[in-house]
Amino acid sequence: MLSFRIALRFLKSGKTQTILIVVGMAIAISIQVFVGLLLDSLQKSLVNQTIGNSPQIIITSATDIGTIRDWEKMVSIIERLGSTKAVSVSASANGFVRDENTNMPVLVRGFNLERADRIYSINNRIYEGGRIESRRDVLVGRDLREELEVSVGDRLTISSPEGISSTFTIAGFYDLGVASINKSLIIANLETTQQIFGFDRRITSIEMTVDDVFGADTIASRIEQELDNEDIKVENWKEQNEDLLSALNGQQTSSTIIQAVIILSVVIAIASVLAISVLQKSRQIGILKAIGIKDLSASMIFIYQGLLIGLVGSISGVALGLGLLYAFSTFTKNPDGTALIELYIGYNFIIRSWLIAVVASTLAGIIPARKSLQLDPIEVIREG
Repeated sequence: MLSFRIALRFLKSGKTQTILIVVGMAIAISIQVFVGLLLDSLQKSLVNQTIGNSPQIIITSATDIGTIRDWEKMVSIIERLGSTKAVSVSASANGFVRDENTNMPVLVRGFNLERADRIYSINNRIYEGGRIESRRDVLVGRDLREELEVSVGDRLTISSPEGISSTFTIAGFYDLGVASINKSLIIANLETTQQIFGFDRRITSIEMTVDDVFGADTIASRIEQELDNEDIKVENWKEQNEDLLSALNGQQTSSTIIQAVIILSVVIAIASVLAISVLQKSRQIGILKAIGIKDLSASMIFIYQGLLIGLVGSISGVALGLGLLYAFSTFTKNPDGTALIELYIGYNFIIRSWLIAVVASTLAGIIPARKSLQLDPIEVIREG
């Protein structure tokens, strides 16, 4: 196309000007990509640290007895909805373990361990010993182990508040990274806890994770409607972490504002440079019009210039932004050598940023294109 070839020639004829605007655009887009992906990674890291290995929706009893009946039917309905990633149940109760002459309070939680592991990754947290293999096995936390001075295979007696005692074998030791949990939580088989505390087949909670953590409130509301049971209450992580959610929303808003300002600055810069180009190339455009090129073709020269600048500048900017992101990850480490922020590369965000930059750059050529339409070839050639 004639207009495209002329646009390319105009850009080549002003190499210094073209390089400067392309470099400027690349730097701007790299900042957009760097900030956008960094904030997105920070957001995902915060969410993962807060609720990564914990349920996003929990169903508990709304009655005085504190347990849930007919939970098998509820789990079946929840799984049939297809909005959850993993569903588990637990039976929890307070108990005591004896330390010499003292009864230490503990929380005993019984799980269907195969289901629970999909949420809590319990098996990956065992640092010594093995998994629970029978109803008489339990897992003990690191801090409680140090308090009791026990080893794998030792016997552990757990008493209920009613004074009923049962003896178990310590199958292994876990570390969830939280001292208060490691010191107070004993993990057991679901049937074991139900038997010790007289729950029969009842449980105390149904826990689940979802694919879209930010849609947990909507999913929880749908589950509550489907179950339609006044004896239970359905809660989600967003209700319990309102401060975190507000911080994440503020972070997302600031990221959007930064990106919008960057794109606006790019559009203004390119439009200004191309508008000056119209004045610089007015004699050439006048000659082109005089020899028969149509107004539309003449104006398309500057649209193509904006497109070419956008393509080169945005691709360079995306590459530079990713380079900055990986450099940040490489040189900012925790004391243990792990990355300060785990990077999540959002390819949709990158493609969207690139596309917006190209479109914005192309649209920036509209202003100089309109100016070229106003040029009178006779007047331009006469004035030289």
